[in-house]
Amino acid sequence: MESTILMTSFVAFVLFFVIRHIWRSNPIGRRHNTQRLPPGRMGWPLLGETSSYLKPHLATTPGRFMEQHISRYGKIFKTHLFGHPTVVSADPELNNFILQNEGRLFECNYPSSMAGILGQWSMLFVVGDMHKHMRSIALKFMSNTKLRSHILQEIHSHALYTLKSWRDKQLVSAQAEAKKYTFNLMARQIMSCNPWEPQTEYLMREYFSFMKGVVSAPLNLPGTTYRRALKSRATILEILRKKMEERSESDINHEDLLSTVMEEGSLSTEQILDLILNLLFAGHETSSIALTLAIYFLAGSPESMKRLRSEHLGIVRVKERPEMDSCPNWEDYKRMQFTQCVINETLRLGNVVRFVHRKALQNVQFKGFEIPAGWKVLPVFDAVHLDSTVYENPMEFYPWRWQNVESGTYFTPFGGGPRLCTGVELAKVEIAVFLHHLVLHYGWELVESDVPLVFPFVEFEKGLQIRLHLLDDNN
Repeated sequence: MESTILMTSFVAFVLFFVIRHIWRSNPIGRRHNTQRLPPGRMGWPLLGETSSYLKPHLATTPGRFMEQHISRYGKIFKTHLFGHPTVVSADPELNNFILQNEGRLFECNYPSSMAGILGQWSMLFVVGDMHKHMRSIALKFMSNTKLRSHILQEIHSHALYTLKSWRDKQLVSAQAEAKKYTFNLMARQIMSCNPWEPQTEYLMREYFSFMKGVVSAPLNLPGTTYRRALKSRATILEILRKKMEERSESDINHEDLLSTVMEEGSLSTEQILDLILNLLFAGHETSSIALTLAIYFLAGSPESMKRLRSEHLGIVRVKERPEMDSCPNWEDYKRMQFTQCVINETLRLGNVVRFVHRKALQNVQFKGFEIPAGWKVLPVFDAVHLDSTVYENPMEFYPWRWQNVESGTYFTPFGGGPRLCTGVELAKVEIAVFLHHLVLHYGWELVESDVPLVFPFVEFEKGLQIRLHLLDDNN
């Protein structure tokens, strides 16, 4: 037994020095000594500091990893994350520089394991002309013209459908309800699914299983989250394929994204499937988390709630025929100015999108540091949004700060540059219209203590249970 332990220790000792030798002798390792890299540490050989960086933490903080590294090394530092040497940026100017130089100095570079779930033709992975083409299709479908003429009415209908299901309930999970609302809405816009249809419920269950695999360990073994996610992906794609076959044999015109890309005719079947799945992912996840966070923050800010309700009562009362359930028109939406302040503050403090993955295409000089070609670059948005030198009292939920337009100088909840999220306006309308009907019909408070945690998606551990009470028209 003792000899076995000694032999195991010796092998581990030798293996450590072999790995360290490889680490120090590779070209990237040698650059550490010849270039002015940002300060920092690379962590364990091969493993780096990924586990520390992804450790769950409060969504309203940058997390212990970022706080410690910024305190020790400054807002730009080096480390080793996701299997690559990495420059991490909590510097607002560098973040903006990275986003604006997409395709020139930097390129989108997400972990390859995510491609197995989202697909190789996902907009997160394609670059160059293909990304521009897919982006143009998505932008055309979610244009302001379509939002005004068609999608706004759909958002209104889905918001009321969700809220009316609360009528006989005193307690609801805000997180679960927000997920159902945004999923049903996106499923309707993408492939004309109705929330009351059994297939939509089935599709939603498979989608939630699929979502868990996006950020899970890529272990394709029986019983793992990743394996279940791959099966759910296959199920969802099969449903989409059948819909495509049905539509190719039908003369019925569906005004949804699936028909739009099929009629456009420039994408292969595999490209269409990955694009649809990508937009379902992007359109659902950000909006559902942001809406849940807004409900959470408003419950803790009575003054914000009062001001928000006043704005929406005002929008209804100026109409010739005031009706609490009437659909807001585009002019009404544009009058929701404090609502936009609430949405911006929710996105700033809650940080739904915390960082993006980029890679340096060439050696880049910035503020006296060099980012070597081939290195991963991580612009971290939450570290800027919660920076006291950028925002006064950054840990406070204070929507009024957004009445000053200068507050948005380094505000990047939807990314930026050529890869700015195509559904920015759609997400804001989804949240604004839901809040419009919510504050007109209900008051709420938290049932128990619950906080938003990063897993790495933002989630409430207890689902954000809220207690509801109906309001009359004079509240």
